[in-house]
Amino acid sequence: MRAIRVANYGGPEFQYQYLLILSGSFGTTGRPLPYTPGSDVAGIVSKFKIGKAKGLTVIGTAGTKEGMDLVLKHGAAQAFNHKEQGYIDKVLEATNGTGPDIIIEMLANVNLDTDMKIINKGGIIVVVGSRGNVEIAPRLLMFKESIVTGFALWNAPPEEIVEMHQVISEGLTKGWLVPSVQKEYKLEEAPLAHEEIINNTGTTGNRILIM
Repeated sequence: MRAIRVANYGGPEFQYQYLLILSGSFGTTGRPLPYTPGSDVAGIVSKFKIGKAKGLTVIGTAGTKEGMDLVLKHGAAQAFNHKEQGYIDKVLEATNGTGPDIIIEMLANVNLDTDMKIINKGGIIVVVGSRGNVEIAPRLLMFKESIVTGFALWNAPPEEIVEMHQVISEGLTKGWLVPSVQKEYKLEEAPLAHEEIINNTGTTGNRILIM
């Protein structure tokens, strides 16, 4: 099980740790950090724990009650259902009306315009995923004096890769960083794993293939 736990960590966690380094360079560490993941709860629950360990107030979203419960279990201060009408108003309410200081955006072609409307003044929107083009109102950047930037892990300098490893290693060693495993599959069950992933309607953890 130890091997499974260690193998669970990689790109998403390094990505998130790098974003915390980035946020610190803008002087935002310690402020509210909402993470808007879409439905990929399995890929981001560890990030809530890393954010909390770094002193951030983390807000998360999910598409099911089970996903929201998982978000809260793994360190988010609050969780909202992004499939419900009005959830953006709840995010604003949770940040005392100012909006979040950092938004990590995994589906920019859908959410970027909304992100630009709700981000706090001087806040950062970090695009880590997109599936197409998007139309935005650049004036929103002027009003908020906010920053929209992109991120790709392979651009991180070596010294920051080392820091990412250190944080993840610390979390695993001290026990506050534990992945959520939804289901394990034997090697001969690989076709079933693919089928269940494709037809999945809600995620509460990673799916592991035992070699």
